[in-house]
Amino acid sequence: MTDVVFPGGTSVSRLRVYDDAVPAGFGVGPDGLPGGTPHLHTVSTEAYVVTAGSGSLQTLDRTGYREHDLAPGATVWFAPGTIHRVVNGGGLEVVVIMSNRGLPEAGDAVMTFADEVLADAERYGEAARLPDAAPDRSAAAEAARARRDAAVRGFVALRAAVQGGDLAPLERFYERAAALVAPRSVEWSRLREDSVLADARRGEQLLAEIASGSAALLGAAEPRSSSGAEGERRFGMCGLLRTYDVD
Repeated sequence: MTDVVFPGGTSVSRLRVYDDAVPAGFGVGPDGLPGGTPHLHTVSTEAYVVTAGSGSLQTLDRTGYREHDLAPGATVWFAPGTIHRVVNGGGLEVVVIMSNRGLPEAGDAVMTFADEVLADAERYGEAARLPDAAPDRSAAAEAARARRDAAVRGFVALRAAVQGGDLAPLERFYERAAALVAPRSVEWSRLREDSVLADARRGEQLLAEIASGSAALLGAAEPRSSSGAEGERRFGMCGLLRTYDVD
């Protein structure tokens, strides 16, 4: 019996996007819009599959600023380095698919804080950290709201610069983001070896066996399942998360 790896070494979670009622009193951001914390992923590609509600995804990168409408059935995906912020137009819920399972949870994301915060790894860590989710949800909610608001202010400033034709602040943000995550690259390589590359090697094995006329590897892994309902929702960057256990 062999183990079965989730397709492509990806991860899957369900996201209920923050609004003025998720959780109660979470409120809107500094620019008056309800929604999540602007950030980018340095290594992982991300996809949203909208399952309920409406809203938009704001993206910012070297190609400019864009807004993508979100409604049930819509799917949007974006590469590493795309700064993104999800805005809740009402009851917005999505299924999130991430490449490089394990990396986003290991610090692949960098939030759009002010440059002086990004320049100091210790200060960034304090601004990004949430209290242990469990015992005191009000403290976790307050910390999640504070970091969301700080990142929105940084995002708005970056967007204004890019729209005004000045890419220097965005380039500096990319440099800060890369410097923050660089110490984790060795650990990330190991994680990727165990997820993405394991799935790719399995595919190569199967192709080689089929090409030789053998069916020996077929039917050798027991199916697995996950309800995605394990435990209480936790505070994420964009909303309340429930993660499917695919390990």
